[in-house]
Amino acid sequence: MPLLSRRQLLGKAACAAALLAIPRRATADSYPSRPIRLVIPYTSGASGDQIGRPSTDRMASLLGPVYVENIAGAGGALGTSAVAQSAPDGYSLLLGNSSTQVMIPVASAHPGYDPLRDFRAIYRLITSTLAFAVHPLLPVNDLQGPIAYAKANPGKLSYGTPGAGTGNHLVGEMFKQQSGVTDIAHIPYRGIAPATNDLVGGQIQLMIAVASGPLLQMNQTGQLRILAVTSEKRLGGAGQVPTVIESGMPDLSYAGWFGLFAPKAIPDAIVDRIAGATRMAMADPALQQTYRAQGMEPDADSSPDKFQRLVEDELARLTPVIRSIGLNRD
Repeated sequence: MPLLSRRQLLGKAACAAALLAIPRRATADSYPSRPIRLVIPYTSGASGDQIGRPSTDRMASLLGPVYVENIAGAGGALGTSAVAQSAPDGYSLLLGNSSTQVMIPVASAHPGYDPLRDFRAIYRLITSTLAFAVHPLLPVNDLQGPIAYAKANPGKLSYGTPGAGTGNHLVGEMFKQQSGVTDIAHIPYRGIAPATNDLVGGQIQLMIAVASGPLLQMNQTGQLRILAVTSEKRLGGAGQVPTVIESGMPDLSYAGWFGLFAPKAIPDAIVDRIAGATRMAMADPALQQTYRAQGMEPDADSSPDKFQRLVEDELARLTPVIRSIGLNRD
């Protein structure tokens, strides 16, 4: 065999070095080989933790270590943007919801990400409902009460949410529009925990929050009072609380959801691996009961394709509603 020239040897060496420098795409066989990060774009202890942490505990036995990182701010946009900018290798996942993937991108001129261009839906974990909660000393007993109070006390009623442009904010503005009382001030917070603290402390009179376990418990102990929920049926964990339909405002019906997302370019094999592990985790009766006890309905039959279609349908359905109300985060 003829000897290679020095130039040929150098050329082959350069090619070999270039091949070694190309990052190898992860495969389902080798994934995961290190801990997986789940970003919850809300403050620690808020409803996102009540949803994300129980599922990661189950998934850890199927995928290996999964740790939670809370990146709060901008109603969820900050943490969502962080995942959008992460490597699409399956090691950075987002616990996204109808706010981060639908409301914020439509309501904000500069959300920092695009829900369809930057994300791949993997699995919907739960569906949830929102609750209209008031300070216990506010003299109202049902959902019509705040309307009458606001009309009798112009400019004195405000409502809190976990951030501008969230689903909570959308429902609040729909409430104002449908009631004809437009001077109810919106107070956006950095997460629902500080909003709840201010409601209990009397700094705000009304709050629109996910009907989570802690919120239902506070309703039972009298720290706050839930007037209505946005689900079509009453919650199993709060059967005494009427729905918005029963309260005479059927157009306020709204179902939120939380689920797993990854950066768009993630390989299909890894998406299937995560979705399969999540489906197995969500089949656990104990995990299902954990969610139902918080007023949430677990989804044991989701898939990447189903979840992706849901996001696309929600964007198509709610975009004109959000724009007609003039919801704006900027």
